[in-house]
Amino acid sequence: MRRLRELFEGRGGMLLPLALIFLVVISALAVVRTKHENRGLVNELTRERAEKERLDMEWAQLQLEEATLAHHARVEKIAREQLGMTEPHDYAVVSSKP
Repeated sequence: MRRLRELFEGRGGMLLPLALIFLVVISALAVVRTKHENRGLVNELTRERAEKERLDMEWAQLQLEEATLAHHARVEKIAREQLGMTEPHDYAVVSSKP
């Protein structure tokens, strides 16, 4: 304990204040670094949220397009006009019993 007291009281008692100043500077640098990282993360979060909004809108448009393309009347029209398909008039039931 005596050595510790001599260490801090030696040289006019300047070692303790210098150590405290050093610790305050280190702490301040850590705060600056943390704030800088935080700002970067907030910016990244903002960009990611904007991208999510864009993708949500694109997804909604794709769902609407899918519903439009799969609409029964459209499919039937294409089948009749482009593929020449018609609805069968005579139905034949075939039994597979021996």
